[in-house]
Amino acid sequence: MTVVTSPSPSPLAFGDLQGCHTQFQQLLAKTAPPANTPLWFAGDLINRGPESLATLRAVIALGDRAVTVLGNHDLHLLSVSAGIRKSKRGDTLDDILAAPDAADLLDWIRHRPIAHFEHGMLLVHAGVLPQWDVTLTLELADDLQRALRAPDWKETLAGLYGNEPNRWTKHLKGTERLRITCSALTRLRFCDKDGVMDFSSSGGLDAAPEGYMPWFDVPSRKTADITMVFGHWAALGLTLRDNLVGLDSGCVWGNRLSAVQLARDPSKRTVTQVDCSACRSESDASSK
Repeated sequence: MTVVTSPSPSPLAFGDLQGCHTQFQQLLAKTAPPANTPLWFAGDLINRGPESLATLRAVIALGDRAVTVLGNHDLHLLSVSAGIRKSKRGDTLDDILAAPDAADLLDWIRHRPIAHFEHGMLLVHAGVLPQWDVTLTLELADDLQRALRAPDWKETLAGLYGNEPNRWTKHLKGTERLRITCSALTRLRFCDKDGVMDFSSSGGLDAAPEGYMPWFDVPSRKTADITMVFGHWAALGLTLRDNLVGLDSGCVWGNRLSAVQLARDPSKRTVTQVDCSACRSESDASSK
């Protein structure tokens, strides 16, 4: 979690890069942001695209200008490096793991925030549960990122996998509390009106299981009063509403990579995209 209160220019936010370095460079050149413009990345910098290492290096080279929250693919890389998980079909992580400075690259990833709040906008990879307001979201994110930065981070990371608990309660403690935080912030798409999460579907809005809905459509969601900025949901596509910016437009699936110049006033947002037909994952789209 990071919270910034000092004035700065409105950020330029990028959707999931997923190793599509060439397209990222094209989009960065096309947007040509001023040097003092913060660049926000909604997680999943790497994996499935052909140039994961180059993409990671490019974002790191941006220095403090880049604000990057962790996504599920970034956590997957850490898990593979730690021997917690095995590589999957379609993964493109080997060039990072074999890099001479792999330890430094992995350490940089491990120290990224889980959530970032600035300009009245909350950046996460996937979503937030309807019972969470900004304060609670940042508190939970801070607990998780502190655990991932601690000496026993591998033990923490190993405990984050699994679909239970899938419902928030303030009584959750320890690993279960960390796991539901990670599930929501890095994996969430659909939940029911009570915030019970479903992980069976990665399709578009019409793919919601019966009784479930997109997390951002739950009535009385406690983050409805701020702007949510997120990625993760390629099948959703670029989604712009007054208080919602969904950035993942499926670059790694051969669609487009999107950047949105954010603004408090939705009418002042601008969208820039590049074609990603040359960056298409060969893995099954159902594993998004």
